[in-house]
Amino acid sequence: MSKVRVCFLGTPEFAVQSLKSLLADDHYEIVGVVTQPDRPAGRKMQLTPSAVKTFALEKGLRVVSPESAKDEAFLAELVEWQAEVAVVVAYGQILTQKFMDLFPYGAVNIHGSLLPRWRGAAPIQRAVEMGDKETGITLQKIVKALDAGDVIGSRKVLLDDEITAMELHDKLALLSGELLHVELMDYVRGNLAPVPQDPAGVTHAKKLDKAESVLDWSQSARTIHNKIRAFTMGPGVFTTLAGKKVKIHRTRLTTEKSSSLKPGAIVNSGDKGLKVQTGEGLLEILELQPESRNKITATEFAKGHNLENAIFGG
Repeated sequence: MSKVRVCFLGTPEFAVQSLKSLLADDHYEIVGVVTQPDRPAGRKMQLTPSAVKTFALEKGLRVVSPESAKDEAFLAELVEWQAEVAVVVAYGQILTQKFMDLFPYGAVNIHGSLLPRWRGAAPIQRAVEMGDKETGITLQKIVKALDAGDVIGSRKVLLDDEITAMELHDKLALLSGELLHVELMDYVRGNLAPVPQDPAGVTHAKKLDKAESVLDWSQSARTIHNKIRAFTMGPGVFTTLAGKKVKIHRTRLTTEKSSSLKPGAIVNSGDKGLKVQTGEGLLEILELQPESRNKITATEFAKGHNLENAIFGG
């Protein structure tokens, strides 16, 4: 059978793995790639191409970067590509019905959760933050309502108390290739019927806000630990010590009994580990980053600071 002509839309590193998978699959032909325009990045804020654009150009693919996916000239160019299906992975723009109608098989999307749970902008981070025991990745049809399309296929991932959002991101990116290799092809060939989502299971994963980055030590150790793991993919989290900002990078739950100290108080440090009293239980800090310094271990931090009677966030 002839190859399926694909228009690929994506922007960040997460989408690169899907594009790689499509390129490696003899059943597909990538006729063009759509990504976000170059954006300022880094300390010097230099215009920088997206991860998808960089990879696509390396592979000799045709790339366009419209400021708006609604642009008439852009849509007219897509018609000339004669793509049969659009594959969208973290593209970053709202797509119109006029866009979706350009493709005989419509447009499909790779989403980083088990829909209908965690529709929205930050599904990976919110799953970790809420302590979900499983999550996954979903291939869905694109409709006007956000992440509400019928499900073509999915893959599950079991979560433990240690996995970070960045680690989960990498696992899900790899699984996206399986969905495109198997379920997308079955769908295009008419061998698989998409299944409607259950409205009763819908939750929304709102975009991460920098205001959420401040740790609240009155919360439970588990809640704080989950937030730290989740925000590794995003703005990170921080607290203060003696008026200076300290980023917290990695923590571990402990079964040690709580102290009578107030939340945020450093219970012990040094050889016994850096443990902090929370609103419920102790939390052990493993890696942190003092203001204007590099990331260091908690042991290194304890050696360089007098932590007697010290309180985070106080």
